[in-house]
Amino acid sequence: MTSVTETETETQDTLVDVPRAPLRPSLEAVLMVADQPLDAVALATAVGHPVEGVVAELQLLAEEYDEQGRGFELRQVAGGWRYYTREEYAAVVEAFVLEGQQARLTQAALETLAVVAYKQPVSRARVSAIRGVNVDGVMRTLLTRGLVEEVGVDESTGAHLYRTTGFFLERIGVQSLDELPELAPYLPDLADMEDELEAVASRSHPEPHPHPETPEPGPSTEPDGGTEPT
Repeated sequence: MTSVTETETETQDTLVDVPRAPLRPSLEAVLMVADQPLDAVALATAVGHPVEGVVAELQLLAEEYDEQGRGFELRQVAGGWRYYTREEYAAVVEAFVLEGQQARLTQAALETLAVVAYKQPVSRARVSAIRGVNVDGVMRTLLTRGLVEEVGVDESTGAHLYRTTGFFLERIGVQSLDELPELAPYLPDLADMEDELEAVASRSHPEPHPHPETPEPGPSTEPDGGTEPT
């Protein structure tokens, strides 16, 4: 009969001996990629060190970051630990994030987004008629960025309809579309734009080109896809 001690010895012999990395840099590396607070047990399991040692090292790290005046801090919240930018640098971070988001959209994309916001639900053809250019590329960009979304189909034309998303409201800092400035009255009345819509439709379905693989760009096509060149 095999004793308990012999069984434990056999089990230990089967374990892979993984070299233990230094505690401090291991904790920093794990915390750097964490998307939520991690408790001491989870961190100890990840770095392969005792919980007591992990807790002590976390406290030392937090104190050292404070003493050194780093732009970030190690904070204990919601039963776990996570890196946060310091509150006194919130304005710097906010300016960087907002400026980066605005720089990614061209003027053409912002204008198209405004038309969708004020005329939604609206089809691409109607947006093109209002702007006077083909907006297919820009609309694809807005869809990819999550600023607009499909909301159904126009029963009379079969065209896809689009509207702005909750993310759009979040980005401009309003609770609902009712808070948008009163700009809609200055946009053209869609009911009086049948000629423009027909012109857009004809441009979307041109006559066969002798060299379809190399179409010539026309003045009615947006010069970009809605993003600034990098």
